[in-house]
Amino acid sequence: MTQPIAVFDSGLGGLTVLRALRSRLPHEDFFYFADTRFLPYGDRPEAFLRERGVRIAEALRRRGAKALVVACNTATAAAAEAIRAAVTGPVVALEPGVKPAVALSGNKCIGVLATTRTLASERFQRLVGTHAAGARVIAQPCPGLAEAIEAEGPEGAGVTALLDSFVAPLAAASVDVVVLGCTHYPWVAEAIRQRLPAGTQLLDTGEAVARQLERLLLAGGLQGGGQGQLTVTTSGSPTSVHATVDRLWGEHLSVTHWEPEHA
Repeated sequence: MTQPIAVFDSGLGGLTVLRALRSRLPHEDFFYFADTRFLPYGDRPEAFLRERGVRIAEALRRRGAKALVVACNTATAAAAEAIRAAVTGPVVALEPGVKPAVALSGNKCIGVLATTRTLASERFQRLVGTHAAGARVIAQPCPGLAEAIEAEGPEGAGVTALLDSFVAPLAAASVDVVVLGCTHYPWVAEAIRQRLPAGTQLLDTGEAVARQLERLLLAGGLQGGGQGQLTVTTSGSPTSVHATVDRLWGEHLSVTHWEPEHA
């Protein structure tokens, strides 16, 4: 059995990262895990997320994963350090792209759209303190947006109403770069762009994660060996998410149940 690259998220937003990974690393096998039984992570206590993240990471390593991508900004904020301490092998974790956003910004005023938990985390505060000196950061929590995207699809009425509310403060502040600080948000990137002044840049970290994973695989002699196979799993009911997976991915993907506790 080849060793896959494991990718996990609280739900299906991480499919945006998975798409970037598969595009850059076509000769790898991937195992995607959506922890939908505990969606949304953004409303969970940090201690729970840390323990859950470590449990998932350890189960994925036992299953044979040669590298792990934490495709969830909220899980990264709560659990990345604990996961790296608990498992061997490459671990790539997402975080909002504050540093590149500040570098791109002409007026040094950037916006960050993310979950409440991500923005409240110590890790995010460190990011801003380290990389945003001299810049104004408009951090906009988006409670309910990730769940609405999964439940309704990117063009749902609930999604539209939430975007109207969450993007308006960024437009009013004249930000010129907006960080998409949750893996679900690239699904609605065009709708976000339409609500911002012309020329505002959006920053998605999927490509940066793919490049970093490629570097780590090469450095560790772990690259290749797969056949481009993709396994998609969920801790919830496959039947309840398969339509959403197909809609977001753009083609049919088989979804099976997988539970870290039993791995």
